[in-house]
Amino acid sequence: MAENGCHLNPEEASTPQHPPSTEPDAAEGCSSDPSGLSPSQREVLERCLHALTHAKNDSHILAALLLITRLCPAGQLDTGTLHRIFEAVGFNLPARLLVTAFRGGDSSGLPPEELISLGTALLAALSTDASMVAHPQLLSTVPLILSIIENGPTWTDKQTQTLGNEAQSSSGSQTESPTDSQTTSSTSTLDEALACDCYQVLNAVCALPQGPEQLLTRGAVLALCRAVLKKQTLSYEKGLPLLGHLLSSSIRPRAWAKHSLDLLSLLGTVSQNFCRASDQDRLEMCSQIPQFLPPPGVESESQVLKEIVGNLWASLRPLIQGKLSQEHLGLVLVISACLLDLYGWESTGPPKFCCLLVNRACVEVRMGLEEPPGTEIKPQLQHTLTACYRIMEAAMEQACSQGAVSNPAQIQTAITGLSLQQSRQVLRVLEEAFSAEIYYLKQVEKTDYDDPFLFATFRSLCAWLAEETSCLKEDVIDLLPFLIGYAKSHFKGGGKGKGLADWMSKMSISNSSEDGTWSREAALRYLLPALCHLSAEDGPRGVLLSLDTPALLVDFLSKGWASLRGQSGKTVTRDPSLETACSALLNFAITEPERVRTDPCFVALENMLSEALPVLLHKPRLLVLTASCCTLGLMIGRLKSTSTDPVEPAQRRFFSSVLSFLLSAVQSGQASKPARISALWEEHWEEAGELWRLSLQALGGCVRAQPWITTLIRDDGWLQNIFTLLGSSGRLPDQPSQDALEEVLCAIAKQCPVCRKDISELVKSVSCGSLKGLPQLSRILVE
Repeated sequence: MAENGCHLNPEEASTPQHPPSTEPDAAEGCSSDPSGLSPSQREVLERCLHALTHAKNDSHILAALLLITRLCPAGQLDTGTLHRIFEAVGFNLPARLLVTAFRGGDSSGLPPEELISLGTALLAALSTDASMVAHPQLLSTVPLILSIIENGPTWTDKQTQTLGNEAQSSSGSQTESPTDSQTTSSTSTLDEALACDCYQVLNAVCALPQGPEQLLTRGAVLALCRAVLKKQTLSYEKGLPLLGHLLSSSIRPRAWAKHSLDLLSLLGTVSQNFCRASDQDRLEMCSQIPQFLPPPGVESESQVLKEIVGNLWASLRPLIQGKLSQEHLGLVLVISACLLDLYGWESTGPPKFCCLLVNRACVEVRMGLEEPPGTEIKPQLQHTLTACYRIMEAAMEQACSQGAVSNPAQIQTAITGLSLQQSRQVLRVLEEAFSAEIYYLKQVEKTDYDDPFLFATFRSLCAWLAEETSCLKEDVIDLLPFLIGYAKSHFKGGGKGKGLADWMSKMSISNSSEDGTWSREAALRYLLPALCHLSAEDGPRGVLLSLDTPALLVDFLSKGWASLRGQSGKTVTRDPSLETACSALLNFAITEPERVRTDPCFVALENMLSEALPVLLHKPRLLVLTASCCTLGLMIGRLKSTSTDPVEPAQRRFFSSVLSFLLSAVQSGQASKPARISALWEEHWEEAGELWRLSLQALGGCVRAQPWITTLIRDDGWLQNIFTLLGSSGRLPDQPSQDALEEVLCAIAKQCPVCRKDISELVKSVSCGSLKGLPQLSRILVE
């Protein structure tokens, strides 16, 4: 290489000095060169690049690279220079430099510190080009880089043999290795420039579309966590922000599942620093804490976490009670919302403070939303208001029992020591804040439907309406066209809302769905509890019917059934939203018979229920949904006119399934004691018991409307089975259930003389019970 005028001796290159030729030209200043080099420096760089591209062995390559990195820092190399370096050495060389340093060797005459410094500098330079970051060979070096920032300059064969094997395998090295023997660094502190290069590579990888996932699978969360705990070089300045970014991404639940103990230790350290800081410093640190809190439900039984949360509240209370700028108040409210997500009001503080926190959140909502139409809400304020929504939701769920809002005298508090006056105070400010939400939502245009903040506001109002629909009733009725239109728009749009998911993650709003995504049908799911309440009232129900709400609910139920149909065994998961949709449709079926008879959506619903119920019988995990479908189908069936047409097979299967399902709720009692609720139903009786009674009553209506059902009852031996289960006592465990059963037996006896005769014979049988608990049936039998 001497002929090109730039022969580089590796021994000379290892000496930490700048190329002599650059010194005299330092005064020449920088040209327009993107690297900021003077013309003479650029000339030297070109000679080095020429030497690099024509190098005949690794020693020459090392010498050229050392001079290049000292002449121009990695972050200042322009794209063209980077590509020329990459074309000359590829990713093989930097990977082999790191592997050699970890394994040890001295054939190049360079110590492992120099090899690692050069290898990381090269990787850092190459990682500044987005097109190179995702290269598999660069990604293969991530475990080695993580080991450097975690363990500092202390490298041993035991610690890194596996890492070295992985990186060398990925590098596909077939050429001469620069070093061979094992060496251990005796330095105690990691060089800052080296640490900078390591974090440059990690941050570049993190910025990839799948960057957090790539880092998680390569052990980044654990390594960064331990680096901070060990106080390694730049771990607080660069490692902690990187770790915070990772834990704020979609990998957060899995990171906590894999590394909960280390992350709890880290949270303890971060929170301890927060608690020891001055009030002013705490305000600056508020944005950091939420990133390191676990998702709700994770480590919820951990006493360590409870203690950490308690200490954080103790440090936050003076801030919330003091005077704060809007920016600082927003940060404090965000961290408060995150802590409430974890343990509710358990360790928040005394009742007076809890009321103050709710009040401050509600005031922020009013100030933020009660602006003239067209006023833009800036991103930072959106973040604050979203946190306020969660504080308000926690106040509703924890401070008031469901259904007691309209009567303060019946309020049951979960905030220890909250007085009746304080409860009323909380409800008043909540009502004012939700009124502001309604005002804001009334201004929304359809073009804004994809705005994530709009979704968050919609979600918050739905949480209020799920608990309370009597307050602000007229305003809510006026808003129904928007609520239904918005939910329908998202539901019909389909697909996954990735932008929404990303935004919700940034706002620290957790999602409990199985796949961790925010689907577009989530809007309708949030609205369902409110629809269940509103469909039971005459005024709102009329508006809902005008908006074709039953058809939307049927579509939602049909889509949910299509998803459930393929599940079996342990894969079956209960979806309460489907049960709620059934309840809303049940309200329509009970109160709007003419609409049920004429609306085509109820024909589609009946067909779906006829298909679903026989299958649901074999999915015991879905018993409440099965009871809901059974009741809904019977309530529709009782409205049918008597027909002489042949019975469709699907209808026969449905009613046969109904008889079997209703029978499964009861089992024989001991001796002369009443029958008992079966083990299958007992766990869900509080939810399914009322549905069972409604089903029996509706079955009586079906028997009157469709006489053919009595033939099916006789063919299936249903009467025989019922009286056998009742036993000699002839009674069920509670009077409401007894009354419901008597009603259907009376309907059967009146409608079918043959059945009446069967019942009389069954009663006479000693083994099948008596009529002591069935007085109305007794009178019918003696007529």
